[in-house]
Amino acid sequence: MSLPEQLRPEGVVPTERWAGIAAMALLPVGVGVLLRHPPLVLAAVVGVGYAAYARADAAPDTNVRIERDLDPASPDPGEEVTVTVRLHNEGGVVPDLRVIDGVPPALAADEPARFGTSLRPERSASFSYTVTAVRGEHDWEPVTLIARNASGSRETRREEPVETTLRCHPALEASAALPLRGLTAQYSGRVPTDVGGSGLEFHSTREYRHGDPVRRINWARLARTGELSTLEFREERAATVVLLIDSREKAYHAPGPEESNAVERSVDAATQAFSALLDSGDRVGVAAMGPGECWLPPGTGSDHRAEARELFTSHPALAATPLEERFLPTTWLSRFRRRLPADAQIVFFSPLVDDFAVSAARRLDAYGHLVTVISPDPTVTDTPGRELARVERANRLSQLRTTGVRVIDWADDAALAPALERSARRWSV
Repeated sequence: MSLPEQLRPEGVVPTERWAGIAAMALLPVGVGVLLRHPPLVLAAVVGVGYAAYARADAAPDTNVRIERDLDPASPDPGEEVTVTVRLHNEGGVVPDLRVIDGVPPALAADEPARFGTSLRPERSASFSYTVTAVRGEHDWEPVTLIARNASGSRETRREEPVETTLRCHPALEASAALPLRGLTAQYSGRVPTDVGGSGLEFHSTREYRHGDPVRRINWARLARTGELSTLEFREERAATVVLLIDSREKAYHAPGPEESNAVERSVDAATQAFSALLDSGDRVGVAAMGPGECWLPPGTGSDHRAEARELFTSHPALAATPLEERFLPTTWLSRFRRRLPADAQIVFFSPLVDDFAVSAARRLDAYGHLVTVISPDPTVTDTPGRELARVERANRLSQLRTTGVRVIDWADDAALAPALERSARRWSV
């Protein structure tokens, strides 16, 4: 028989391991008295002793200090991280101690983050496991301690918070240049225009004007006709680009449980695109189409690069798991339009799993912000329902192309750079 719940010490829970032992011990006593059989009564004493022992055994103390170390603490995406948990007993004897570590949901542990041991006073123990780093900032949940007494009749449970954060920075390295469209800013850059001036590609000739650079004089025409003229080249200007990531809950689709979801792939691609555009002299910003306020205005320079790196790493809207907040599509689209510079074009990363993503791309393109869609494909064909989802997504891609929006269909098993190159060749034809 256990103590009433209000009389138990806080955190102490009976295990019911010895439930019914007292009744079983008293049964032979009653039968022995009824039959006047003393040996049967004496045999019941053993059971009574066990029952008394279970009731008298006090709950163990869980005065255990916990430390947690990560190696390395700031890994690259995909790198293995060794997590070491150290336990130091600062109380009495703990005959049976079980520890469950609070691994962040986005990190996959290669083995169970559990450990069992017994600890004498002032003794220590430790255990380790590995996780695979995922881009972002990940906080460990409290460690769960379960301590049982020697008889196993009572256990003490408590959660011990140990502040530990793994920061996995994306690699801001350019992998491939994005094929930008013609909307440009007044700054020099790499996007060809229809404006004549200084550049590399021949555009036209015009009458010589006083002050024109000597290197742009058409010497061949001067020798042939005696007339001075100036060569015009196609100017290349910088672009203002906003990298827009679809981070709504329904965008977190993946081909399988061990595969990266579409939002993770989109963020990785946007990270590479950001660095490539910045290195080319373009002004680049970042935004998320989803819950959470995620907006980095277009800019340039090393400080802007560092700010983007921090945003890609730690912003909740770009995390590997979706935010549990309400998202109002129409309100978001209106606010996003007001923020966009007039000359900004948009690179939209979205799996296109619903019609709103198509509608948003078409409306932004119609408002004058030229849109290029990079769509990571999360669909598979292992069931009729998933086959239908793939067909519906293909129809959405076709709708966008019909309206003049550039679309890059990025297969799950393909690298981004070859997909960009194939699309650029197709658009140039």
